[in-house]
Amino acid sequence: MTDDARTGLGRVGIWTFAYEGQPAGRVRESAAELEELGYGAIWHGEAFGRDTVGQAWLLLSATRRITVASGIANIAFRDPIAMANATRTLGEAFPGRYLLGLGGHRVDDTVHEVDGYPVPARGRAVATMRAYLEAMDVTPAHGPVPDPAPRRVLAALGPKMLELAAERTWGAHPYFVPVEHTARARTIMGPDAFLGVEQAVVLDTDLGRAREVAAAHVAGYVAMAPHQRANVRRLGFGDGDVTGGPSRRLVDAIVAYGDTEAIRRRVREHLDAGADHVCLQVLSADPTALPEREWRELASAVAG
Repeated sequence: MTDDARTGLGRVGIWTFAYEGQPAGRVRESAAELEELGYGAIWHGEAFGRDTVGQAWLLLSATRRITVASGIANIAFRDPIAMANATRTLGEAFPGRYLLGLGGHRVDDTVHEVDGYPVPARGRAVATMRAYLEAMDVTPAHGPVPDPAPRRVLAALGPKMLELAAERTWGAHPYFVPVEHTARARTIMGPDAFLGVEQAVVLDTDLGRAREVAAAHVAGYVAMAPHQRANVRRLGFGDGDVTGGPSRRLVDAIVAYGDTEAIRRRVREHLDAGADHVCLQVLSADPTALPEREWRELASAVAG
């Protein structure tokens, strides 16, 4: 496990999809507050809301110090030239503050539909990602080039993608993983690669209600994301855990829920297993709402 000075992200950050549906002014206000609360990074997802580059610019321009990280920029949505040029622009405008996370599970041999929109296949995942990185690296620059270049990480789950992350980027950003995966990832990548782990949490002392929210989150991913199903199976979860449930065992492994102490324990478990940084995704019954109360309460418990 590396120290805060090397990573520059601190131990704990926030991961959220909620900014995609919020007006720009609201996002600016919220991002500035997260910085003042002491979080080390803001990680933003990308689906079919705000474009990852525009979202990063909005968050960076609203803050002064905090790292802004794409978690992840989907390689199925833009070609390597566009991504390379956008990354240079962000890196030059906000020196040392932009972290590019790359991924996109819609890169296997099938065509997926998201809200009825077809996302075409791009090829096998590891080979596609390697080729994408290589194409980014040779994209010519016709404008300012930041020095140093913004750091990159991969949304890596399986052993081969984790190896690629350690070989070709700063490290890995695993999503939807238990502590056991963090320990395996550290072993595969070695001691020097960055490991920034997403951890879903429900801050609610009513454990029955919290577990319902957690179970709905897990059920959605195992139903719609084949790569996530494959990953939990690699970790020893079987049909009984994944189908017709999900099982309590799987929900408890993926989501930390309860009071701040329960969430603090899970963060510590990831750090002890080899994570450099843990970014908390707060879940609630309304996924479109900003979980501001929870972000504030968690900051005093885990972000210091």
